[in-house]
Amino acid sequence: MKPITLITGASSGIGAELAQVFAANGHDLVLVARRQDRLQALADRIAASGRPRPIVLAEDLEERDAVTKIAAQLQLLDVEPQFVVNNAGFGLAGPAAALDRAGQLAMIDVNVRALTELSLAFVDSLARRRGGILNVASIAAFMPGPGMAVYYATKAYVLSFSEALHHELAGRGIRVTALCPGPVPTEFQARSGMELPAAAKIIELPPARVAEIGYAALMRGQRVAIAGAGNKLAVAVMRFLPNALLLRLVDQRTQGTRGGGA
Repeated sequence: MKPITLITGASSGIGAELAQVFAANGHDLVLVARRQDRLQALADRIAASGRPRPIVLAEDLEERDAVTKIAAQLQLLDVEPQFVVNNAGFGLAGPAAALDRAGQLAMIDVNVRALTELSLAFVDSLARRRGGILNVASIAAFMPGPGMAVYYATKAYVLSFSEALHHELAGRGIRVTALCPGPVPTEFQARSGMELPAAAKIIELPPARVAEIGYAALMRGQRVAIAGAGNKLAVAVMRFLPNALLLRLVDQRTQGTRGGGA
């Protein structure tokens, strides 16, 4: 079977940039997202650059059988993952008790359940290929998140789970990295209902730079990669602040960044 890199949430933003970074470094790709037209356009761009055209799988990771269907399609195509990149995810802004409950459970399905299933589904092939797993978390993983409680909690899970897998799978030659970006100008804000304040521009990074940082960290076998010097400083400061203070600070920030669609 041919080794491939499986990338979820590849239709835009960080996921699309990760696809281009992996392709530029010689990886054959399988791209997964809901929007087939976006995936096809990205596959065309990668093929036009002289790299092999990625395989496109239009799947909705909110669906409980999505990973089973992905695995079956990979087997039919006679390919197996050497690397799994779990980038798919979304957030919703607003008080947890006021937000649509189904939407928040769908967030858990994508950000947590599907990521967990994809991280574990291909361990044998990752070990055979001496590959790895790149899970996209967030600097939100390092703090409680009133105003986006479920989203912050999902990213805390991704960080904790990835760090534990890094330790557990190291003996099998599998690298596991949690990539933790801060503010990134992508479609995430529109879907979440957030409007980033001007101050966020100080630590904002373009998605292409975040993708480069994530790829390099995974290849090095780094456990956690916080993207950008400003975000590293912010996380370092947070470690010394009590949660009671962080709760107030995050609540003030999210109250000022919630958009009208929240």
